[in-house]
Amino acid sequence: MLQANGHNIIYILLVTFFTSLVFVPISKRIAAHIGALDYPNERKIHKVVMPRLGGLAVYASFLLGFMLFGDNSPQMLSVLIGSFVLMLMGIIDDVKGVPARYQFLSHIVAACIVVFYGKIYLTDISLFSLYFSFPRIVAYIVSILFIVSLISAINLVDGLDGMSSGICIIYFITISIVAYLLGNFGGLEIILALIMIGSLLGFLVYNFPPASTFVGQCGSNFMGFMVAVTSLIGFKTTTLTSLIIPIIILALPIFDTALSIFRRLLKGQGITEPDKEHFHHQLLKMRFSPRLSVLIVYMINILFAAVSIFYILGDDLSAMVIYILLMILLLFIVLKTDILFEHRKNKKEVEEPVIESKNVEVKEVNKPKKKTVNKTKRKK
Repeated sequence: MLQANGHNIIYILLVTFFTSLVFVPISKRIAAHIGALDYPNERKIHKVVMPRLGGLAVYASFLLGFMLFGDNSPQMLSVLIGSFVLMLMGIIDDVKGVPARYQFLSHIVAACIVVFYGKIYLTDISLFSLYFSFPRIVAYIVSILFIVSLISAINLVDGLDGMSSGICIIYFITISIVAYLLGNFGGLEIILALIMIGSLLGFLVYNFPPASTFVGQCGSNFMGFMVAVTSLIGFKTTTLTSLIIPIIILALPIFDTALSIFRRLLKGQGITEPDKEHFHHQLLKMRFSPRLSVLIVYMINILFAAVSIFYILGDDLSAMVIYILLMILLLFIVLKTDILFEHRKNKKEVEEPVIESKNVEVKEVNKPKKKTVNKTKRKK
């Protein structure tokens, strides 16, 4: 039976899965008790009040997984401390709300902990047969930016039930497959990935559309942090032999984040200002249901993950064909939807008033007829 760090991988997955499965209902009660609730509004898709401390259950399952299967090392301790900082700030935000600048500061603090205390940082990378080696100070800066960027990316895609957790599950499964193919299945990043797979699968039981709970800011921060950390550790242990691997696996969140920044800059808005023009919003505008929209996002992410696996196996032709098809799809989305530019606004502004005026005319014509009929009945 395949093992990771001396532990049966099925056992790791089952323990963390059922732990998360048990803790999610508890987190829902805690959320209701302390007021960590997400209320519906015009920008949000859900129509009822939802608890948003699901990330707390994921984190509890992760901690148990660490105690049972992890190693006591400076790297692991830095991950625990950094994730605790993010969880604490996230919970406060889920209850009371925290300004974006303080959230961003907590991301930097967590990143600095793993970089400076855990010594988890990029010293060199390879990309498309090019090799880059960084001086120490540049390595620190690049690694901190990498962590903060991925936390933000996962935060931004957390807009539909089951989306951010599903994307992260696909990522962790993919790097586990990559590690197995490269014969490097005993590293810290694989233990972390397996623990996260089980924890997130348990949560997804409650979060898949229609969801009964949300992961919350604490959960999305934690997931993005773990994605970034496992990537950086993978570079140090050569599980991820090239920067292209995590970039391909996370292509959709990165794509959506980049377009969100450009879109808001073009509109003269702040880059942290929320809107309803993300990739999943465009799918909803195409009349796909929330569940089908999430499944489409999963499928696109799985195809990107397949590209990275074909890349590792040396099957460049298959990887290139799938990649080109996906790029054509994303280009179509950009050109035909409002994800970057507003294509339909003018049409709506012209068509909607005409429809409204027609309805008014019909009402005006019908009302007198109804009144006349009623009067004649009374006279009789």
